[in-house]
Amino acid sequence: MKQKNYLLDKTQSEYKLQRLALEVAEHLQGDNAALIIIGISGSGMVIANKINLLLKQYLSVSIETISAKFDKVKLVDIVLSRELSFDNKNILLVDDVANTGKTLLYALKPLLAFYPKRVQTLVLVERMHKLFPVKPDFVGLSVATTLQDNIVVEVEGTEVLGAYIA
Repeated sequence: MKQKNYLLDKTQSEYKLQRLALEVAEHLQGDNAALIIIGISGSGMVIANKINLLLKQYLSVSIETISAKFDKVKLVDIVLSRELSFDNKNILLVDDVANTGKTLLYALKPLLAFYPKRVQTLVLVERMHKLFPVKPDFVGLSVATTLQDNIVVEVEGTEVLGAYIA
């Protein structure tokens, strides 16, 4: 069995998530609008739920987490776990890894019918292969990789175990 080339272990991942939550809280300081966190299904949703729990220590506004599910290869429909109004709300799109920017760009689609107060993006790991004009606002770790490398964020249940190059 091939050994995993870890970029982040469990402890480092927890530290990064705590730091990311502090950054988000700092940006939203003094803003009374509700926050909706949209996690991309899979590892992105685990990270979104972790960020929600961490933010509750720092923010007194209403924080709700929903998931967005869609085919990342051929976008047809985006299914949100709950339909709600995004008008005048702060939105935080959360995914595990930003590669080309396509997933975060697609995840914006349901928001186009609304007038959110602010939309920001958060990823645990960012790669440097942007093909779409999306740069995450909050990044745990930026790494330069080859196009052939694949970064996997490993999760188990509600925990982030780490990130490695596959």
